[in-house]
Amino acid sequence: MSRRTSKPSEIVERALELSTADGCVVIADEQSSANLRWARNALTTNGVTRGRTVTIVATVDGARGTASGVVSRSAVTAADLEPLVRAAEDAARKSEPAEDAQPLVAGGATAPGFTEAPAETSSAVFTDFAPALGEAFARAREGGRELYGFANHEMTSTYLGTSTGVRLRHDQPNGTLELNAKSPDGSRSAWAGRSTQDFTDVDPGVLDAELEQRLRWAERRVELPAGRYETLLPPTAVADLLIYQFWSSTARDAAEGRTVFSKPGGGTRVGETLSPLPLTLRSDPAEPGLQSSPFVIAHSSGDDASVFDNGLPLTATEWVREGRLEHLVTTRHSAGLTGLPVAPGAGNLILDGGGARSTAEMVAATERGLLLTCLWYIREVDPATLLLTGLTRDGVYLVENGEVTGAVNNFRFNESPVDLLSRATEAGRTEKTLPREWGDWFTRAAMPTLRVPDFNMSSVSQGV
Repeated sequence: MSRRTSKPSEIVERALELSTADGCVVIADEQSSANLRWARNALTTNGVTRGRTVTIVATVDGARGTASGVVSRSAVTAADLEPLVRAAEDAARKSEPAEDAQPLVAGGATAPGFTEAPAETSSAVFTDFAPALGEAFARAREGGRELYGFANHEMTSTYLGTSTGVRLRHDQPNGTLELNAKSPDGSRSAWAGRSTQDFTDVDPGVLDAELEQRLRWAERRVELPAGRYETLLPPTAVADLLIYQFWSSTARDAAEGRTVFSKPGGGTRVGETLSPLPLTLRSDPAEPGLQSSPFVIAHSSGDDASVFDNGLPLTATEWVREGRLEHLVTTRHSAGLTGLPVAPGAGNLILDGGGARSTAEMVAATERGLLLTCLWYIREVDPATLLLTGLTRDGVYLVENGEVTGAVNNFRFNESPVDLLSRATEAGRTEKTLPREWGDWFTRAAMPTLRVPDFNMSSVSQGV
């Protein structure tokens, strides 16, 4: 049975039949993607790809506990399954008992569509987008600027089956659009990005108009020294900072005193106020436009996930509520260690700040400050405070008396997102955004613009 003729559900069922281990989890991911790329106001490449990845988790019970073995391979056919299952079982039998061992999640009714063919994307996803992109190219040429960028759409159908009866399926669309505009001499550059499920809600003409304005702002150049500045962090920059905070908010690490969420003297900071603003940071698999898997899909175990939790239902979780830390990312295992409720990580992140003003309205209310475009090359400096460093990119703009008056040099920054939440004085309107730095790994985010009165621009950067 070839990959083309075997349904993913059949792959899952056959792998479970082949298993001789005490427990087995099978994850079949069917992926397809379509993309467009362009440079200098013209399409350069396009393509469509398809693939399959199968992950086998074998569990073996022993006198000292339950061990697990995990093996993943791509381009798997039915003929490849038995060696794959045996490899996972062999890995489990050679492993020490798994620290995160838990009973596998028990199954219920088979999910609708489990036996049906996977969802697929194709170049048809760009049917309306491509002509609009062509119009943006024409407008850019007339305006004397060059557009570069790419649009990518992926569809992943995940089929999850276990020896305990779980049969679940989730179809995850994921689209990203990144657009750069440059002046012909390359001295000025601006970036805009969007996330989308199907490219029906993104307009390249709107993005081009935004970039045109930013290039005009950059016609005046102002050099500023390093220092602390009132700064407006747009949604994309806020997303990059809070996604890193989310990734760093595991319960076990906090309970063991290794993170910014560790309480001096022991325990965690759950229950503490992190911000004077009524900020709520949350995840919700059913969030409109940002839907993500409603159950745990874990291809490996770590501090933030456990293969034993595969199939565990996910519900809406408030990580921070009205400025107060409510939950840390907690598996069933780490919940037992810490005494915190089970709260697995999810596939989206939303910050609600209660504000109604747009970024432009927040600019108009700024006497003097900086407006950022985005952040990049973000790296951790100190896990105990979650101090991060990174660079500004593609435009830092000077705001004076409610208007953007020019572009300034780029900076290296040193800031902790947790500390920023405590110092932010205003949150604008929450809107769907594309993280610039983490967009390859995490795209489903909605954030407001944040006003920070003293953002730390630690040094001047020569980057563009």
